[in-house]
Amino acid sequence: MTSTNRIPRLLMLLVLAAAITACGDKSDAAHAESDTHAEDAGHDEHGHEEGGHEEGEGEAGHEEGAAATTIPAAIAETSGIRVAAVAPGSIADEHEVQGLLTPVEGHVAQVMARFPGPIRALRANIGDRVRAGQPLASIESNLSLTTYTVASPISGVILQRSASVGAVAGEGMPLFEVADLSTLWVDLHIFGNDAGHITAGIPVTVTRMSDGVGAETTLERILPGTATASQSTVARATIGNIDGLWRPGSAVRARIVVDRADAAQVVPLTALQTDEGGRDVVYVREGERYEERVVTLGRRDAKSVEITAGLKPGEQVVVAQSFLVKADIGKSAATHEH
Repeated sequence: MTSTNRIPRLLMLLVLAAAITACGDKSDAAHAESDTHAEDAGHDEHGHEEGGHEEGEGEAGHEEGAAATTIPAAIAETSGIRVAAVAPGSIADEHEVQGLLTPVEGHVAQVMARFPGPIRALRANIGDRVRAGQPLASIESNLSLTTYTVASPISGVILQRSASVGAVAGEGMPLFEVADLSTLWVDLHIFGNDAGHITAGIPVTVTRMSDGVGAETTLERILPGTATASQSTVARATIGNIDGLWRPGSAVRARIVVDRADAAQVVPLTALQTDEGGRDVVYVREGERYEERVVTLGRRDAKSVEITAGLKPGEQVVVAQSFLVKADIGKSAATHEH
């Protein structure tokens, strides 16, 4: 290669080396700038995270909100969830007692043989309903050797039958016991100091123990004597027995309402539940949101309870299926914890 050709080639090599050096400087500068931005971004992210953490700490410092859940109106309707407004009411001073059903005096009749002689026929059994004047037995008189009929003196139900066909009836012998059970006495046994302020004329609710059916009535009188076996005072009321399901001799429960006191805020007992800490709570509905509310209770009776703190008049409180709301709030809390 001649010296003339070497000079251009040398120049080309020098230009190429300068270009590579320049590119390297730019690349380093770009990397440095990129690193600087990345570091700055890192600081920004770190600063943002620190700021978010401080905000979270501020939220945690507040009191935790009341337990609540959301139940769509259609589901609440289908589930039987019902609400009622907190309102003034009255709380009854009640006494729960027990007693017995007995036939009303004068409503029981003994059907007896008028003349002695063999019993030829019996036309009624225990439990049969009979009307006044209905024939119940035929007896052949030993005196006249003719058959005479014995009829029911009242309308009612056969409680007892003490005769049998072929047996000889004596004069005045009881054959049947018939009772008019359309009304019954309720003899309630009252003990101790309760007898001092329970008087005639106050209302009473009598409940059958067999099926829980109740009847409203009024105490008619306080008997002057004392029940020998129990040493209790007997308060007597009368109840209707059109369906015949109130049976003489049956034990019953009764609530005697001595007095009533006004209360500013009253809710049904069905509204009450207890939270995990054993506190009394109710559930207040606002739209489709149901909030658990701790309440303070006052006086109560068989149906209602006075609320002395925790609610405002007019608030809508769940009074039916409140346990479903409690379960839904518990489920929501468990899901939130997980």
